[in-house]
Amino acid sequence: MKAIYEAVDRFCARHPRFGIPNLMRYVVIGNVIVYVLMMFTRANDASALSFLTFYWPAVLKGEIWRVITFVLVPQDSSIIFLAISLYFYYWIGSVLENKWGTAKFNLYYFGGMAATIIGAVLAGLVQGSHFYIAGATYVNLSMFLAFACLFPDTQVMLFFVIPVKMKWLAYLDAALFGFDIINSIRLGLWSGVVLPIVALLNFAVFIWPEVRYLREKAAYRHSPQTVQFKKAVKQQQQQRGYNHKCAVCGRTDADYPDLQFRYCSKCAGYHCFCQDHIFTHVHFEE
Repeated sequence: MKAIYEAVDRFCARHPRFGIPNLMRYVVIGNVIVYVLMMFTRANDASALSFLTFYWPAVLKGEIWRVITFVLVPQDSSIIFLAISLYFYYWIGSVLENKWGTAKFNLYYFGGMAATIIGAVLAGLVQGSHFYIAGATYVNLSMFLAFACLFPDTQVMLFFVIPVKMKWLAYLDAALFGFDIINSIRLGLWSGVVLPIVALLNFAVFIWPEVRYLREKAAYRHSPQTVQFKKAVKQQQQQRGYNHKCAVCGRTDADYPDLQFRYCSKCAGYHCFCQDHIFTHVHFEE
């Protein structure tokens, strides 16, 4: 997982413009459009928009659009609950994109879609019969868990009245999914087993290494032997004509203003590295 996480970070650092900016905006707009179409077609044919759902045999016949359009199918029949859920996931997605950047957020969201598709195919093979997938339930679950881990103390108003921290909602969500997995195993419904697990795998690949890094970073900052980072950087800026210099190649932000620089928390002391060497350098030791 760590190797995949670092590979994703390197890719995003080298391709910051990769992906679709404001991706969740288009997902929400797509859900609204499909919901309106469902209102017009429901009276005549409830399955008129089934061509948007994911169905593996249909994909094999050339209906490739299904691997994307299934996330545009709304999960709520009530317009009120749909509006609340779309706003909630739009907010979460926008915050994650602002934190990670467009490239990494797109990789995470599309990774969740790919995991759902793979899980659906595997579950269909195990059950001996394929099924339809409508909506981004497990993709959004993975996105919600990522937000809750990175911003556990963020508070939301449950039912617009009760203030609840995201971490408690994440615990509740994880417990419900655990119950669903166990219940699906008991009933022999492998779709209810495989789909949650692959969604959690996508979460683990992208988020767990970052959570561990943030915890180690916090512990390092609170160590009595830790040099104050801001003080060290300020002294460096006063002594030299640049803010950052790569300890491997020697490039500076003054000479290469578009280059990204980072400090390695695993090196002894504070050593700066450019985006090409932050993951490949040999750590400094005392």
